[in-house]
Amino acid sequence: MKQHFMMLAAYNRWANARIYDAAATLSAEEFTRDTGAFFKSMVGTLNHVLTADRIWMKRFTGEGDAPAALDTIIHADFGKLRLAREAEDRRILNWVEGLSDKALAGRFSYMTVTDMRTISQRLAPALDHFFNHQTHHRGQAHMILTVLGRPSVVLDLIYFQRTEGKAYA
Repeated sequence: MKQHFMMLAAYNRWANARIYDAAATLSAEEFTRDTGAFFKSMVGTLNHVLTADRIWMKRFTGEGDAPAALDTIIHADFGKLRLAREAEDRRILNWVEGLSDKALAGRFSYMTVTDMRTISQRLAPALDHFFNHQTHHRGQAHMILTVLGRPSVVLDLIYFQRTEGKAYA
């Protein structure tokens, strides 16, 4: 099971780097333009993913900053946002690498952000959600790039497995 989550953490880092490489080609106006996505713009979408990752990592580890709102703009500046994303991806990889099978099979409890309820659940299914959530919003970032006339970005998990993620194929 740990190998599965190590693959997802490595894929997540790879896919985020590809989205950020593509977003780096946007002008400042395009980066902030409301394109109709759920978090409106590329800056809103990329910040949401980082915000949600920090919230979940605080839940999982008990450490780090956890923004109070899902639409928090951690960094409006692309360069600072990218550095924060890269640091968070390293944090995620290192944390997953340190998980034991016992921990993955265990439970944890946390407080929800939206309605302040205490939830207790198994860790492994929560990690599935964690990585799937990132994929969902990277898809929205991809849509924003498309709306702005940028080329498609290959983000398929199988492509990652056939290239940089061969160890997980």
